[in-house]
Order: sequence, then structure tokens, then C-alpha cells
Amino acid sequence: MKRNGLYLGHRLLRIVLLAVMLFIVVGVVLTAIYSGTDADYQPASGQSFFNQFVLAGGPIVWFVLLPMSVAVVSLALQQGLVIRRKNLLPSGIAGDIVAIIRQFGPGPLAVKLAGRKDFVSLAVLRASAALNLGHNKAQVRDLLAESLQEQAFGLLRKIEWANIIGNVAPMVGLFGTVFGMIKAFNGIVIAGGQPQPAHLAGGISIALVTTFWGLLVAIPALAIHGIFRHRIETLTSQAAIEAQFVLSEITSGLKGGSEEESMQQPQMPLDSTPKTGREIRIAQHGLRDYKRPIKTKTQDKNKIPE
Repeated sequence: MKRNGLYLGHRLLRIVLLAVMLFIVVGVVLTAIYSGTDADYQPASGQSFFNQFVLAGGPIVWFVLLPMSVAVVSLALQQGLVIRRKNLLPSGIAGDIVAIIRQFGPGPLAVKLAGRKDFVSLAVLRASAALNLGHNKAQVRDLLAESLQEQAFGLLRKIEWANIIGNVAPMVGLFGTVFGMIKAFNGIVIAGGQPQPAHLAGGISIALVTTFWGLLVAIPALAIHGIFRHRIETLTSQAAIEAQFVLSEITSGLKGGSEEESMQQPQMPLDSTPKTGREIRIAQHGLRDYKRPIKTKTQDKNKIPE
């Protein structure tokens, strides 16, 4: 039930953010259409922030950089709710699992830990399943590390979108800068080398405003990616330590059984070396096929003929 509620909350948040993004884009476009007769010219005095930093940027800001900024905010809110210590590495999770093992044994772990999505629980579930299938301790430790890596990589793939946006946004801003400068120089050519400042304002505004928005989107996106990446790596390393502690508790019961089996095996004294052929075979292969006494040459010579 908790998992379903969290999933529905994320879906609702995503829908709200997409609706806000659509509202912003539509509002900017409608404002640009009905902003006046001369879209390239804005009076020097009395300009609002919206006119200076949104309308003056042109379609590159309206349809590319503004949606990218909303996508960064949406990603930050969504992953900020997921990449938390409370969700990925709750306090005392290793102690809780060890208490379950000591009380009920490792068998019912799949039932007791059902529905948990933290690093340690998922890794321990995979390790206990591998033990039930007969894997040795080295294989179980490898599966434990693989489980933690897969969980970390899954989160890193999601926040990688922030890194992509952070690297693409300055390039989009640079594209707008080049486009605005081309527009400004075309105005100079059309005016015969003596253009009015108002004719150059549109191109220069596009050049500067797109650069401004490219940096405004890129800097927070790269910062969010770095913060989330560091948090994921820190929680993964701490989860690996706690998961190893739980794994040692699970496998501690197997040590006693292995010692009992080794005591049941016939062992040669440490201070003696096998001398006869039968002793050598027993030392190498055990007693399974060598229970029948082996005749030696000495016994054949002492045998009394009938």
C-alpha cells in the first residue's frame, strides 16, 4: 500500500509539472503574439523582466530553453523524493534484518522483507536466494555486490538526464547567440551600413538572452547531477558495509555444518605419513572403495600352502 501511494504521488507530481510546463510555454507564445505591432523593438524605459528576459529571447527560449528548465526542476523534485537516506538506507536496517534472522532464521526473509526497496533489503534478498540455490559464499558475495551496483546504476541513469541537459543547454544558448548576431548583421546590411539602434536591438537581444538562459539552465542542472551522484555513491558504499554484516550473520550458521561434516571425514594423523598402498589411497580418496583389505607381498609369502 505504501509503495502504491508513493508511485501515485510521483505520477501526480509528474502530471502537475508537465501541465505547468505546457502552461508556461503557451503563455509565453500568446504573450509574444499579442505583445505589440513591432516584436523586434521594445522601449528602453519601463521594460519588465518578462519582456527583457523571455520575450526578447525569441522561439529558442520559448520552445527549447524554457521547457528544459522546467524539465530540470521536475527531475530535481522527483529524484529528490527518491534519493534520500530514509528511502535507500533507513537507520538501523541491518540490525532489523539481523534480528529477523536470529528469531526466524534466513528462510522467511523473502516474506519479512517483501515490499522494501532500500539498498540493503534488496541485496540481502538476492543473496539469501542464491544461498538457497546452493551457491558458495564467494558467489553470494559477488551477487550481493552486483545487486548494489545495479540499484546504484538504476538511479544514476535517471539523474543522467540532468547531466545531459546541463551539457546541451549552453550549446543551445550559443546557437541562439550566433543566430542573434547573424540577424543583427543582416540588419546592418539592409540599412546600408547605417542602421538605427532599434533595428539592431532584436538580434542583440536574442544573442544575449539565449546565452543567459543557456547558462541559467546548465548551472543548476550540473549542480543537481553532482549532488545526487555524490549522494548515491555515499549511500551505496555505506549499504555495502551493512549488507556484508547481514551476510556474515546469514552464513554463520553454515560454518557449524561444514565443521561437523569435516569431523565425520576420516583424517590421517598430522604427525604420520601414509606408508602402505591402502593408506595412500585412503588419504587421497577416502574410505569409499577401499574398505576391503589389500593383500601385500609379505602376506603372500607367509601364507601356508595347502
